[in-house]
Amino acid sequence: MLASLIAALVAALFYGIAAVMQAMAVHEASNRPPDDAVGVDPGLIPRMLRQWRFVASLFLDMLGFIAQLVALRRLPLFAVQAMVASNLAVTAVFASLLMGVALSWREWLAVTGVVAGVGLLGSSAGPEGATQAGAMFKLALIAAVAGLAVCGLAAARLRDPVRTLLLGTVAGLGYGVLGIAARVLNGFDPLTLLRDPAAYAVAAAGIVSFVFYATALEGGSVTVATAAVVLAETLPPALIGVMFLGDMTRPGLEPAALAGFLLAVASAVMLARFGEAEQAARAAPERAAASAPTGAVSRSAPAGERR
Repeated sequence: MLASLIAALVAALFYGIAAVMQAMAVHEASNRPPDDAVGVDPGLIPRMLRQWRFVASLFLDMLGFIAQLVALRRLPLFAVQAMVASNLAVTAVFASLLMGVALSWREWLAVTGVVAGVGLLGSSAGPEGATQAGAMFKLALIAAVAGLAVCGLAAARLRDPVRTLLLGTVAGLGYGVLGIAARVLNGFDPLTLLRDPAAYAVAAAGIVSFVFYATALEGGSVTVATAAVVLAETLPPALIGVMFLGDMTRPGLEPAALAGFLLAVASAVMLARFGEAEQAARAAPERAAASAPTGAVSRSAPAGERR
């Protein structure tokens, strides 16, 4: 159990650092102004692949996914997904220490909330459920990914703010499907993976989720997109794990598990602006300028969204 807890935290660490690098790559690779962000740009990912940051972030994502798989072998989905969502706390601290981003007291409180929530989850989570997923369950995951792809293409043609909210939700649901599919894999040897529909659901969900999250970041509000991802990738998988896969807490610790889950997810949503550390870095001088005196006493205002 301890090894799985450590693996979940390692996954959050790698995902958090990779998110910083990927968000910077999105904006360097984007060819369109924010007010012209309609549809999915098919050349965005190929342009990102020419950047060393993006290539390095893919390697970190792979390491994070391996750690997530290790965690899912022993921990219930609700615990792992909430811990993975805590990568925003990693990103926030990383941005504060290495990029000079000033965190408000609310954001430091949110970081503390993530740590406390993860601690409650780790202490109260029971072993993973013993229920085995059948072939129909796994095929349903593939169908869900296909449905999300259609919904994402439709959402990309809308205008903000609905566009960004829906794209973030689609991406988050895709990451949730990825977590569920990774949980029900039959094994990891190549022949087993080739015969397992869940393996194809993992690959498809990862691609679909990343494309639509990158599309949301390309022209929309980082905070809206990231908050939607956090909620969509944690709440539905948690319910599915409890209802269909037999996930449970340790006896008598259900309230602590629920409190930890809600605290970790709510705190991660409060840190949603760190879905793109580059914007957070730009916001820091804006906050300083807003609070500086300009011949008369002025109140400091929080930095606005990109749009």
